[in-house]
Amino acid sequence: MATCDAPLFDLDLIKKYDQPGPRYTSYPTAVVFDSAFAEEQYRQHALDSNRAHAGEPLSLYFHIPFCDTLCFYCACNKIATKKREKADLYLDYLDREMALHAALYEADRQVRQMHFGGGTPTFLTPPQFDRMMQLIRRHFPLVSDEQRDYSIEIDPRSVSGDDILTLRDHGFNRFSLGVQDVNPAVQKAVNRIQPAEMTQGIIDACRQAGAKSVSVDLVYGLPLQTLDSFSQTVDAVIGMDPDRLSVFNYAHLPHLFSPQKRIRAEDLPGPAEKLAILQMSIEKLTQAGYVYIGMDHFAKPDDELAQAQRNGTLQRNFQGYTTHAELDLVAMGVSSISSVNSSFSQNVKSLDQYYALLDRHKIPVFRGYALNADDRLRKDIIQQLACHFSLDFEAMAHRHGVDFEGYFASELERLRDMESDGLLRLSDSGLQVEPAGRLLIRHVCMVFDAYLNQTPQQASGTPRFSKVI
Repeated sequence: MATCDAPLFDLDLIKKYDQPGPRYTSYPTAVVFDSAFAEEQYRQHALDSNRAHAGEPLSLYFHIPFCDTLCFYCACNKIATKKREKADLYLDYLDREMALHAALYEADRQVRQMHFGGGTPTFLTPPQFDRMMQLIRRHFPLVSDEQRDYSIEIDPRSVSGDDILTLRDHGFNRFSLGVQDVNPAVQKAVNRIQPAEMTQGIIDACRQAGAKSVSVDLVYGLPLQTLDSFSQTVDAVIGMDPDRLSVFNYAHLPHLFSPQKRIRAEDLPGPAEKLAILQMSIEKLTQAGYVYIGMDHFAKPDDELAQAQRNGTLQRNFQGYTTHAELDLVAMGVSSISSVNSSFSQNVKSLDQYYALLDRHKIPVFRGYALNADDRLRKDIIQQLACHFSLDFEAMAHRHGVDFEGYFASELERLRDMESDGLLRLSDSGLQVEPAGRLLIRHVCMVFDAYLNQTPQQASGTPRFSKVI
């Protein structure tokens, strides 16, 4: 299993291997999803899930697409509006979608994990949020015990301490706060003014509400950032003492995400400065006692993510690293992606399409994918690498009924090149990612991706993924 050792920052290796690649919140990735998989296929997988996973808990995801203001760096599916009443209509249709999904699952399948994402889930007014929770409870059996994992993404600009207490009373026990950067000039450049004192106040409110964990998101590579300015941001956030941190690389892809067109490319830090910012961030966070979980994520040693990594139960899904990825995930709302019984299904991306399909009593799936045996094998491998930086060939062969070395002869040959560079260590029994390879774990995972050279990115020459660093 992975240790708590910090990743080794090797500039030459990073420059060599820093290529575009998936974040592997799913395998296969969303670029493989196909319109041949639609509502009928999803329904069948849901019904099959009841037989294969009778009585097992569910995970729910709800996408709230609305934002009060538009952050220029954002790559999420969102709708910027000041009109809170738009959410009333959206809740009407979420109610319809919940009813259609709930009818497919047995009533004894309790909701052990739930996540609200966006957009901005806290865009909802208190009465709207109360209604949302009433609708969920009407359709799905929520739990109240301490083992639940109910999380929500929070914009500190949109909540008060009393709002946090209300969220706690609704059952939420994990809170994720968007921060990105505390520097006022950077905040102005990305249209997200959020004083550090405001963020600290909401973190304090989460603590007072008894949160199981508080997570903070940072982004490096934003306009006007420098090594010195982001060093101050990291220091400030360490002082806020979150349980978990994510330090994401900003991927400037204005051809894919139109809000990014408002960011001037000449204001972005150059590649060398971005790497210096990343190195500094890793050093400061590990010196402060945080454990590098993988793929931009850090956690305190006593956090459940770090514990799960040590005991071999850490997993990864559309919400990132988790201890509940084995559950069937039923996702609702525009653009959301479900993962049910070895299949993925994604809802339509526009509100008009979403409303029109639900008016016809259709689950608004527009594409998806059913995993075959090879997909399940490769997904398992990528999960092990991304979560635990190691791979046991014999255990993998036994689980999937293959001759590992024969099945992956070409992949093992590619890994030997990485071994010679010091990214990993191969033996007859398995693979261990070395500290120098941990920052490049996405690149190691890419070796086992059977679809990577078949995606539109390679066909068109237009990047679909961010660089691994």
